[in-house]
Amino acid sequence: MKSLVRELVKNKTLFLMISPALVFFAIFAYMPMVGVYYAFTSYDPNVGLFSNEFVGWKNFDFLINSGALWNITKNTVLYNLAFIFIGNFLQILCAVFLSELPGKWFKKLTQSIMFLPFFISFVLVGAFVFNLFSSDNGAINTLLESLGFPSYDFYLHTAPWKYIIIFFSTWKGLGYGMIIYLAAIMSISDEYHEAAKIDGANIFHRIRYITIPLLTPTFIMLLLLSLGGILRGQFDLFYQIIGNNGMLFNATDVIDTYVYRALAVNFDVGMGTAAGLYQSFFGLVLVLTVNYIIRKTRAENALF
Repeated sequence: MKSLVRELVKNKTLFLMISPALVFFAIFAYMPMVGVYYAFTSYDPNVGLFSNEFVGWKNFDFLINSGALWNITKNTVLYNLAFIFIGNFLQILCAVFLSELPGKWFKKLTQSIMFLPFFISFVLVGAFVFNLFSSDNGAINTLLESLGFPSYDFYLHTAPWKYIIIFFSTWKGLGYGMIIYLAAIMSISDEYHEAAKIDGANIFHRIRYITIPLLTPTFIMLLLLSLGGILRGQFDLFYQIIGNNGMLFNATDVIDTYVYRALAVNFDVGMGTAAGLYQSFFGLVLVLTVNYIIRKTRAENALF
């Protein structure tokens, strides 16, 4: 305790600077954790938090006994893995490409254009997707019919939607992720590249042996942060694109959309909290596991 007080006195300016962040997380991240108790109660809005009837693991039975737990968990994990790895690969590729462009104004213009989709609402993305793939007046079916091909009802077939969802998720987040990697590339000292040029390395050698290895810590950090929410399925993306189309649920239903439909029919806060706790717990286990593996193999890149 004395050492803590001594540290606070010694670095009081630094602790004062981080105090707003500490207060923010205390109010919005730690205090709401008391609500986890709802996952083990039968929720009644007319009584207080600890006056609700304790039902133990009953709320978790909804997810298990419904028979949908495996499918929605599989969809959530696989979609998020695709978002993480395909997204990061393309973000690194675009960041490396832009960093090597000679034109300053062209580079800035390209960054701005690629960054714009990040600010587009998922509601607009959903409308854009519908106008592309609608069986009546969709742009793709209109093009097919004009070329003499039969129309294809996308909203009755599950096969293409996994690719459609991954494409639009990657398209929307590409610019934002690219900026992060581009900032990491800009922080690489020019001395490395100059030394490589003297040794006869061409642009591809410099990218392979300098840029990519020095981007690895950034990739690992973003990977670990992304894995923490791997069981959270980007509700806005899936709901705005798929909506309540039951024909596509087998291939596109994730935990968030499944719970939303259950709550919309039967308002059960206890069940919703149980699903959120399920997501958070396995996300925590996954982050700890991956961080442990990284610490054993590349200790300098582990988060903790």
